[in-house]
Amino acid sequence: MSSIYFLGIGGTAMASVAVALSHAGHAISGSDTQLYPPMSDYLDEHNIRYFNGFSTENLLHASPDVVVVGNAISRGNPELEYALNHHIELISMPELVRQQLIKNNTSLVVTGTHGKTTTTSLLAWVLEHGGLKPGFLVGGIPENFAIGCRASGRSEEGFFVSEGDEYDTSFFDKRSKFLLYRPDIAIINNIEFDHADIFNSLDDIKRSFRLFINLIPENGALFVNGDDPVAVEIASRAFCKVEQFGLTKESEWFAHNISLDCDTSSFDVSYKGTILGTIKVPLFGNYNIMNALATVAVAIHVGLPFEAVRQGMALFKRPKRRMEIIGTFPGNITLIEDFAHHPTAIRVTLEAIEQLYAGRRLVACFEPRSNTTTRNIFQQELSECFDPAALVVIGRVHRPDRYPPSESLDTARLKDSLEKQGKMVFFADQNPGDYPQNIVAFLQRQIIEGDVVILLSNGSFSNLKNLLSETFQKKS
Repeated sequence: MSSIYFLGIGGTAMASVAVALSHAGHAISGSDTQLYPPMSDYLDEHNIRYFNGFSTENLLHASPDVVVVGNAISRGNPELEYALNHHIELISMPELVRQQLIKNNTSLVVTGTHGKTTTTSLLAWVLEHGGLKPGFLVGGIPENFAIGCRASGRSEEGFFVSEGDEYDTSFFDKRSKFLLYRPDIAIINNIEFDHADIFNSLDDIKRSFRLFINLIPENGALFVNGDDPVAVEIASRAFCKVEQFGLTKESEWFAHNISLDCDTSSFDVSYKGTILGTIKVPLFGNYNIMNALATVAVAIHVGLPFEAVRQGMALFKRPKRRMEIIGTFPGNITLIEDFAHHPTAIRVTLEAIEQLYAGRRLVACFEPRSNTTTRNIFQQELSECFDPAALVVIGRVHRPDRYPPSESLDTARLKDSLEKQGKMVFFADQNPGDYPQNIVAFLQRQIIEGDVVILLSNGSFSNLKNLLSETFQKKS
């Protein structure tokens, strides 16, 4: 076994792959900055040695055979420069996954702008419950497994389920990650513009998806959201079998008779006009019905009977930070955390929570953090996606120095637009010296009995979750 060093080990996928390869017998170490839960806890729990901060001394101590370079690492990083100067072998995380984990397994790849983590977790779990012992790589920590990555449990005819990210691979490989996962069977949940730091337009993203489907072999299969015109357009060029899933009868896989009971959704599944049965899954919102329907289609395609799929669905647990209920506190205040950071994801998440907590006031706390939402690309869309919320908190824009004012999100304009819709809005960066405690203080004054508070960010939100949990617990 080899010694593998993960440069940027704090990334969700990087940490998960590191742990999986440690379990396979490799000597694993790595480094990163700003490590925070859940990934720092995850590495500690699995006894992975890591260094806080980047230094050439780290590599001297680790003496690795190969360095895995995370896609957030760029030239100028002292450890990367040392590795280049001393001819240490470099590899990207997706290439390592293909070589070490996908190997000769049937490769199932879940793609799309939204829903990848939930769908990948759900598909891996349903296959697991059905006895197929899949390997998997999830961009989060699926609660049914408590690990984000593992090798297939089958020596022959195994399956590996990957969350197929369209983001680039590394500083030396600008291809989308999913292009390295050798897809045999794929899901396209939806396609929208995102990742403005590496894509210039929706056409650029469509080009990556076209390359992806061109990799699916003729005897493979592609399952595509039939309610998404862009995804359907891309799928029309596939050389493999293509089937659509959706909420309209035109799709081969059709979900209907949808209902919500507490936090469990149920729906009937029809395939080419024949009703297969009813699925119950502890998810809510139509977009999660689509995630579940895609999972049903693929699971049955690979050989599981409907009854096995039905049973697995009912026992699913949501991944962390995907509508994760942090707790219910005195005064019936509920705190929820979600990874949503794209306007569409924010909208459908809030709509789903509004449906689940009917009659209760929603308080949305949004951190503009991604390379897309810190810019003004979605200026109008962000002003339109908070409709279910009565109160909106806009957190500090992450790294505002990256873009000139002409390209940056205009938070004052966003605040004004939301206030014109009748919402109470608090822009936390107006008091930058006391962040994020100023958000806590504001919510202490404004929260009323029965409120549902939702944190929306693809980062740590400056530990706001823990600060609010402590505050709400003390609130009488």
